[in-house]
Amino acid sequence: MATQADGFGGDDDRARAREAVVGAALGKLDLDAKARLLAGQDMWSLPALPEIGLAPLVMSDGPIGVRGVRWTADDPSIALPSPTALAATWDPALARRAGALLAQEARRKGVHVLLAPTVNLHRSPLGGRHFEAYSEDPLLTGAIGTGYVQGVQSGGVGTTVKHFVANDAETDRFTVDNIVSARALRELYLAPFEAIVANAHPWGIMTAYNTVNGTTMTEHRHLVNEVLRGEWGFDGFNVSDWMAARSTTGALKGGLDVAMPGPQTVYGPALAAAVRAGEVAESEVDDAVRRVLRLAARVGALDGAEPAVPEVPAEIDGVALAREVARRAFVLVRNTNGVLPLRRDAKIALIGAAARDARVLGGGSATVFPDDIVSPLGGLGAAVDFLTYAVGADPSDELAAADQGFELRAVCRDADGTVIGEGSLPSGQLQWMGGDLPAGVTHETLHSIEIKGTFTPRVSGDHAFGTRGLGAFTLTVDGTVLYDGVQAMGDESDPFEAFFGAPLERGKAALTEGEPVEVSLLHPLDKSLAMPLPAVIFSLTHLEPRRDADTLIAEAVEAARDAEAAVVVVATTERVESEGFDRADLRLPGRQDDLVRAVAAANPNTVVVVNSGSPVELPWREDVAAVLLSWFPGQEGGDALADVLLGTEEPGGRLPTTWGALADAPVTEVKPADGRLVYTEGVFIGYRAWDRTGATPSYPFGHGLGYTDWTYESLDVTSDDAGAATATVRVRNSGSRPGREVVQLYLAPGEPDADRPARWLAGFASVSAAPGETVEAVVELPRRAFETWDEDADAWAYRAGRYELTAGRSLTDGRVSETIVA
Repeated sequence: MATQADGFGGDDDRARAREAVVGAALGKLDLDAKARLLAGQDMWSLPALPEIGLAPLVMSDGPIGVRGVRWTADDPSIALPSPTALAATWDPALARRAGALLAQEARRKGVHVLLAPTVNLHRSPLGGRHFEAYSEDPLLTGAIGTGYVQGVQSGGVGTTVKHFVANDAETDRFTVDNIVSARALRELYLAPFEAIVANAHPWGIMTAYNTVNGTTMTEHRHLVNEVLRGEWGFDGFNVSDWMAARSTTGALKGGLDVAMPGPQTVYGPALAAAVRAGEVAESEVDDAVRRVLRLAARVGALDGAEPAVPEVPAEIDGVALAREVARRAFVLVRNTNGVLPLRRDAKIALIGAAARDARVLGGGSATVFPDDIVSPLGGLGAAVDFLTYAVGADPSDELAAADQGFELRAVCRDADGTVIGEGSLPSGQLQWMGGDLPAGVTHETLHSIEIKGTFTPRVSGDHAFGTRGLGAFTLTVDGTVLYDGVQAMGDESDPFEAFFGAPLERGKAALTEGEPVEVSLLHPLDKSLAMPLPAVIFSLTHLEPRRDADTLIAEAVEAARDAEAAVVVVATTERVESEGFDRADLRLPGRQDDLVRAVAAANPNTVVVVNSGSPVELPWREDVAAVLLSWFPGQEGGDALADVLLGTEEPGGRLPTTWGALADAPVTEVKPADGRLVYTEGVFIGYRAWDRTGATPSYPFGHGLGYTDWTYESLDVTSDDAGAATATVRVRNSGSRPGREVVQLYLAPGEPDADRPARWLAGFASVSAAPGETVEAVVELPRRAFETWDEDADAWAYRAGRYELTAGRSLTDGRVSETIVA
């Protein structure tokens, strides 16, 4: 198969030269070496093959930073805002800049491939990992994903667009069989992947855990070999999600190139044996190895091959870009009487536990460890003249990994009690997987681990301490043993759930604010409780003393009453939004809703900042003056929040996903029945489904306010002979300050058609203008905007006829329209 150009200006001659080097290297490998390469050598890398000049290929989790191969804060990473935030910018060019920054981070850490972006869709608002995906809309998802991939690969680092395909929920994700019609697959779930392959030429794809229509994705020959590679021309490598590969012959014939993590996978010796037994052809192995070597050549890991990016791009200021993305992503969904922006010299009450302890990123594989985090309290406190703070209400009464006030390290001992190594810890959660162990430590010699260090309380009172994980634990605080026992597996638990599930309280200690104490959690390892791959996972957990909730809310009300404006920060927790589970509801945890209502009753200028990665219910939204969605805003979120609240910058975001009450949501099912999850809604998800049911969401897709006004003056459309069209929208900044507008175009069939959505996003563009200035947004409407998938013909069908094209500020705020004939 002919290779693609590299997607950002790499010319065909260089690609052909690299391919020649790849072919020559492949010819020097014997079967066992080829099979070993496809199995991986450890948790994060593929093995070096010195005989052909191949260096180890190193992969790392993203998507908002580059953690590297170790669970440590010793080598911190820039933490950008969550993918939902990036999508809320509606700016592929900004996504490209974000990707370029992450490539810079990857190069610094010796990483060749970033395991991102996630381009699954927000099919149901209950999806627990939606903060890591972009949108409910395939066009917006594909556009942001394209920019991200272009940016990462422009820095000479590969991507793996994931999770191919229909991995849209977390419940039973390893085993669920998602039953999806061919039309829904093509028009929705495959569409972002197709757009990214066409426009960004990704160097990798990651196939998902789940099954689609009876075939597990790591063996899905039709979708991988026939659609992805055959129809779309994808020439990159296909890596499994970690531990997803199940069958040696099924995976190879299904188009899987690399089964991770190594070395104990379905490939390696098992693959070589399958070839020798005649179960698979060595030529199929060669095809997979060729794609891996092509990746190595592109990223500069294969001797003799010129990298796709021979010169390192100019350095990017990561802190500044993280702050810019955050403020550009904030979505102002309500601003009554122009309460925002606030005056810098106004007396402001800042309220909420999340204002002090910001949640800047989601949980699971998206976790990274930034060098510094700016909280709303830190950012706003440095920017205004008069600020008071009150906790108000805490979103969680559950222990969490020891964090604020703790300085911890892990001490490793062998069976004789001899210290064999030490490592620092970013928090009380220890998560060493594969070869991620302190220097001098191996899984074979490691007998016990002690998390130890100091804790300096920030409040006096009874502090709760606990554990998470399986096996024996001895927990000591300030010289007193709080627990010495064994946590066995529960009747309905499995090891994964026990390691990552709810923490258990083991005891309390009366501590004094500002007085440090010694803490220790000793954990002898029980090999019978081993994970499916070499790993050590357990946590020291902690919960500060909890004061009476009514008292805390009363104190917040007093602070609000004495202020000119009250800013309340509400948030979800890692037990609400994280990898590995879906959500039970969309409510804010704890008594945060009660807090908002009480503060709003005391101060008419109440501004609520919503710190969540995906939609939550806002039952008090009509009772407050302003609502600002900050998503998971990354490490610079606090400074970005100050920029926006004070008007130094305007909130630039628009909703990438509909926000509404769960009771009104059209698609909510995420739990399989008898192992199957049937996508009965077909192509009607997100705003397409809200339109169909006639329900009114809290805030529609595309909604977002700024600090200026816009007048839409005209819409002109021209069509070409290929079935595409170009729309030119003239808009005028009719407000009093410079601003940025996201011009959105929606197509609607001229005649009602129950088989099609009432309208769909067909294109968008951003413009900036000074007060009184008129500018034009030119938006290309591709032929695909007028097509549907014909299941009988197994092909795209052009739907000629009359359409209403509307340009506006959101799905429901159309400003100018034109009737066009396709």
